Amino acid sequence: MTLKIKTRLLTGALILGSSFNALAENQTILNASYDIARELFAEYNPIFAQHWQEKTGNTIEIKQSHAGSSAQARSILQGMPVDVVTFNQVTDVQILHDRGNLIPQEWKKLLDNHSSPYYSTTAFLVRKGNPKNIQDWGDLAKDDVASVFPNPKTSGNGRYTYLAALGYAQKTFGRDNTEQQDNFLAEFLGNVAVFDTGGRGATTSFVERKIGDVLITFESEVNNIRQQYGADEYEVVVPKTSILAEFPVAVVEKNAKKNGTLEVSTEYLNYLYSEKAQRLLAGFNYRVHNETVKAEFSEKFPAVELLTVEGIVGDWDNAMKTLFASGAKLDQLQRR
Repeated sequence: MTLKIKTRLLTGALILGSSFNALAENQTILNASYDIARELFAEYNPIFAQHWQEKTGNTIEIKQSHAGSSAQARSILQGMPVDVVTFNQVTDVQILHDRGNLIPQEWKKLLDNHSSPYYSTTAFLVRKGNPKNIQDWGDLAKDDVASVFPNPKTSGNGRYTYLAALGYAQKTFGRDNTEQQDNFLAEFLGNVAVFDTGGRGATTSFVERKIGDVLITFESEVNNIRQQYGADEYEVVVPKTSILAEFPVAVVEKNAKKNGTLEVSTEYLNYLYSEKAQRLLAGFNYRVHNETVKAEFSEKFPAVELLTVEGIVGDWDNAMKTLFASGAKLDQLQRR
């Protein structure tokens, strides 16, 4: 082999190697998240990108997709090439294993707190002065109260709202008194002015379109809205009893391996547990697990009895079958 040929081969190899390194160092990941998390991840992503560069010397671009978590899950099963999911309901993550084998079966054991780095509850946003004097779930069944919240058929946020109302009814009327529970829930659902497909749509209906007397959504969202649109225009009401709303996350391993992003995708979720990220989350009015950060923000989060999905309805599988499936309890109550 001549020296000239060897030189060309070596030059080609160096160019190929440089291109490979550039690709490795300038990766892109896609995070599919729930509808109202836009602002949160707009701030988290640059913080993580800086962390990743300091840790590895590599750069990373993070792209976002936002919609109702159930709609996001369907899109992923249909081929959306997502690397990580940051959802607001366990079933919308679990379905990625059950129907697509896109994530490991034991995904909830891969990170702390059942792979839920932060959590929230369901609360109310009312207009200045709280003209309808809405204080608890029972007030939402009054004749003159119009509420707005996401559709439980399309939104994890909406399902948490329904389950929180059911938990209140069980606690108020007794677990065995299903007749009074159903009467309350039928009145509660009958007062819904708008069933939006996701949390952000519900916010738009209440704030911008001026529909309804009360917006029911995550505590984090009601506080963020009040901060954004004016503390003198809205008031936050946290009911004494509500629901534990976990925010599960997972690497979509099948996609991440194919995309060559498994390492950075895993670190992206791990870093949500860091003190810096937990402080950011608390700043966005999410409840967090880090004890140092919890102490710093303790005055921000009022005490509330947090009922669990398991305590209310057994588990998410049972909830989906008996409450939210076509023809199940939600549909029955809405037909009354």
